[in-house]
Amino acid sequence: MSFATAVRTCFEKYGTFEGRAKRSEFWWWMLFQTLVTVVVALIGLGFLLAASAGSPGGQASGPLLVVGMVFYVLAVLIGLALLVPTYAVGCRRLHDRGMSGWLQLLLLVPCGNIALLVLWVLGGTPGRNNYGEELG
Repeated sequence: MSFATAVRTCFEKYGTFEGRAKRSEFWWWMLFQTLVTVVVALIGLGFLLAASAGSPGGQASGPLLVVGMVFYVLAVLIGLALLVPTYAVGCRRLHDRGMSGWLQLLLLVPCGNIALLVLWVLGGTPGRNNYGEELG
């Protein structure tokens, strides 16, 4: 699955926690959502640094500060908007392994993210499982 196809699929299945997702769909989506939020946040940081560099004593003020803060708020809003499809594709990825999507609650446990990362990296179960047919 290509990058564009994976992103389109995740937007089409925005809140779909049923079915299966291949590794490529999951990892392309994770790259997309990380790049989008980081790029917007870095643009905001650039404006904030420009605002503080141009003022005496390093005190940020003026229109560059406002633009920087707008970009930071935008990065948070984008992150929140992409949260549902991120959890949905993570759930479908676990389904591809034949596991429950509720295992994503491991993210709340210390070091649970490492175990979840291993599960996301492993290949899916061949053939049919409780969550549907193997994706081609």
